[in-house]
Amino acid sequence: MRAFLKFDYNLLTKKILEDKLSDFGYKYTIQGFGEIEFHEKVPEAKLEELRYIFDEYGITIIENQKTVLVQKIKDIIHEMIYAEEVPNVKVSVYLAEKLNHSYGYLSNLFSDVTYTSIENYVILQKIEFAKQLFLNDKLSLTEIAFRLNYSSVAHLSKQFKNTTGITPSAFLRIIASRRERNL
Repeated sequence: MRAFLKFDYNLLTKKILEDKLSDFGYKYTIQGFGEIEFHEKVPEAKLEELRYIFDEYGITIIENQKTVLVQKIKDIIHEMIYAEEVPNVKVSVYLAEKLNHSYGYLSNLFSDVTYTSIENYVILQKIEFAKQLFLNDKLSLTEIAFRLNYSSVAHLSKQFKNTTGITPSAFLRIIASRRERNL
């Protein structure tokens, strides 16, 4: 038997952080997705212990300021894409306003650190979310295109094929055949 799960990455990550930090013994506040403020000085040995604990969950403590800003860009993109209602604003404008930097600066920094563009990262994240929506919510292609703020179903289909190598309908056929085999 196979069970298909739907989960909220942000909620899951926040729960892990809260559980592990409550055991850690230092007062803290989660400032937003991906940022924790400790209310007291944490010794390096304790931070190392926390790094080890978080590493088990794929969570990394970042210290380089450029990498921190790139992570904030990624977090805001995730927040934007996975929101119940995707803000109807260009990613460039949204990022510049949220991070208080010009989009040109953010774009250059992102490319320097990740070796890909913000635009490409957004497309990859949207396609991954579209796959989840196909699998878990059983939404139609039209509903998913609307949910992810695509200008048209054709635009989503083209990006899906360019990213995955298959059309959304071929993806759905593959999933349907796998489900039938596993019944």
